[in-house]
Amino acid sequence: MKQVTEQFFNRCKSELGVSLNHVQEKAVRQTDGPLLLLASPGSGKTTTIIMRIGYLIEVKRVKPSRIKAVTFSRASANDMKERFKRFFPHMEPVDFSTIHSLAFEVMREHFWKKGIAYQIIEGELEAEEEETEGVEGTAARDQLPLHKKIILRNLFRSIVSENITDDQMEELLTYISYVKNKMIPPDKWSLVKVDVPEASRILQEYESFKRTGHSKLLVDFDDMLTIANDVMERDHGLLRKYQQRFDYVLTDESQDTSVVQHAIIEKLVQRHRNLCVVADDDQSIYSWRGAEPSYLLNFKQVYPNAVTLFMEQNYRSSSNIVDVSNQFIKRNKNRYDKNMFTKNPSSRPIKIRSLSDYIYQAKYLVKEIQKVENLSEVAVLYRNNSASIALMNEFDRAGIPFYMKDADNRFFSHWVVEDILNFMRMTYTDRRVDILERIHLKFNGYISKQQMAALRHIQNGESVFDNLLQFVPLQNYQVKLIADSKDTFQQMNGMPPLPAIRVIRGRLGYEKALEKMCERLGFRKEYLLGILNTLEEIAVGLETMEDFANRLNYLETLLKKAKHRKGQNVVTFSTFHSAKGLEFERVYMIDLVNGIIPSSDDLKADSEELLEESVRLFYVGMTRAKKHLEMVVYNNRDGKETSESQFVTDVRNILNPPEDDESMAAVGKGSTTNGAVRKPAFSNVRSERDSRTGSGVKLERAAKLPPNPNAIRSKMELTSGKAVLHRSFGEGTIVKIEADRVFVRFDKGEKALSIDACLEMGLLEPI
Repeated sequence: MKQVTEQFFNRCKSELGVSLNHVQEKAVRQTDGPLLLLASPGSGKTTTIIMRIGYLIEVKRVKPSRIKAVTFSRASANDMKERFKRFFPHMEPVDFSTIHSLAFEVMREHFWKKGIAYQIIEGELEAEEEETEGVEGTAARDQLPLHKKIILRNLFRSIVSENITDDQMEELLTYISYVKNKMIPPDKWSLVKVDVPEASRILQEYESFKRTGHSKLLVDFDDMLTIANDVMERDHGLLRKYQQRFDYVLTDESQDTSVVQHAIIEKLVQRHRNLCVVADDDQSIYSWRGAEPSYLLNFKQVYPNAVTLFMEQNYRSSSNIVDVSNQFIKRNKNRYDKNMFTKNPSSRPIKIRSLSDYIYQAKYLVKEIQKVENLSEVAVLYRNNSASIALMNEFDRAGIPFYMKDADNRFFSHWVVEDILNFMRMTYTDRRVDILERIHLKFNGYISKQQMAALRHIQNGESVFDNLLQFVPLQNYQVKLIADSKDTFQQMNGMPPLPAIRVIRGRLGYEKALEKMCERLGFRKEYLLGILNTLEEIAVGLETMEDFANRLNYLETLLKKAKHRKGQNVVTFSTFHSAKGLEFERVYMIDLVNGIIPSSDDLKADSEELLEESVRLFYVGMTRAKKHLEMVVYNNRDGKETSESQFVTDVRNILNPPEDDESMAAVGKGSTTNGAVRKPAFSNVRSERDSRTGSGVKLERAAKLPPNPNAIRSKMELTSGKAVLHRSFGEGTIVKIEADRVFVRFDKGEKALSIDACLEMGLLEPI
């Protein structure tokens, strides 16, 4: 056996070029019994898993059909399948699948045995089918396809008496999936936090409809899991069949596995307990859809004799990035105390870019990425998908191609976007009752539904505002408001789209109407205002409202095309969530302000778990970078001051450690699992700013420093929003210029500098 083992590893090294480190080789050899393999980012976990499977077959003589490998996604399953085939082309294929695929197999066999007819009601839904959900009448509804979204839309309308928005649908789907994956009993459904009105009642009606609303049992993807788990619990014969089918089970990305998924795997391995769980608790970022990272922390309680191995060597990133990322994640307490390290050389220090305003963010990225030749090695990462629209607009205008990792078309079909377009349509003609009906509750006229009903009966082809004033009973206060609204719409005729949107938001009262809707229906105000701000960005430079509508249509088409550019020489746009598992030479993390990451909910006093998950999400973003990692923050957005993400502040403190442990403890940095505080020990790790000025060195007065050939020497070069480097204060952004003073915002506050002194002494240089 020893000789065969050595031959296996030697052959892998000579023929495949795979040389395993000590821990990886130990993980490959540890085949019997439960194994928890905790793999840090970039530690070669997929290669280790493939080598372990090859070892089982070649050395342990296990039949490939007796091995089951379960992954989190179909893409991961296919990737493993391809890698295994590439490494071991002579071997029979192993059963790589998702947990849903395994659950479906169990469920299907159970239904066949019991003679139960069923129908899957989830998957791709054509747009034209989804639009038919508004069709009135029982006969029309009976013709609708049996699909989860359509069923939920109809239930929402019947229970809430309103049409569900796309955002509410997304949250409702997430809520249902969370309840199923957490195995929460029906009497506790109402206790789960969700902003969708009557969510628990809708779920109850949905479950009832699936059982009784059709001749077949209706099943969605989450039902596959719960049904399979129940079947394996009750049907011992079927359970035994699957237990005897596999001798070895491996699960990958197990930090993303939910309670019900863990339960299925536990039942599957009860007989032999040959389970290899590959995971990283520091990358568990899906609790909102039922993932259960505590399962990993309690693994020894379920499997007392389990072996735990730590794959901590990172092969992906430079030492600069690895050292800081490793220190950053230690602020979390509920984790295994790992120490990620690398033997890779250092590269560019982590860079923190502070901009004066959000509007400069996309422009700054364009300017930086235009210098890069190999765009496929560049990624821009953000927390919220809505950030991608502004990026897409700016990059398209600059001619930089991009791939959208998780494209979301909901922006262009969002009701706020449609509202703005309808307001603009009213400026072309105020005779269309149908357009007014869509926006009558959203501007200063306060037109009621009853007044709209009366207006619909007036079909004289005249102005809707004139008809309201002449023929419809109005409240006294409405008369002037409606007359003023008519004048405003007429004044907007021919107005460029950017000022038009601002008139709609302000003078016509749309933004105030949104605020009231948020209070009444629980919509997130920041999100809706963010859509309006993005529309303003799209409108910049356009001359007509028709140009604006065409631009939206063009961007929507571009977004669809961007989904299919994977593998091309293009920049990747992705959320932090979807970037997990990917790697790039250059990574830009953007929108790094409090309220976004961490979010407002993360920052609440009672949300320690949410905050820790947000830390993990930030850590995932950091560890996607190989050599260049840049974090972008801004001080103002939409006229409101923002504060730098506390996570960026943590990174600053790691790059430039406070002088004593007491100050570190005060801000809660470097916490380990036992609550001890570690002082960062990265004297060789510096930010880009400090690499220029000298970290920890008392700076001499600028007048004594040698001449700076890059210095700004003309007042014309001093412009608001420009990023500059001061010879003493470091990086900053010009806020404004007044008379003989230039106001610059630095990390430690805003300073008013003498323009003459700056120019004469060469104190400022452009960045």
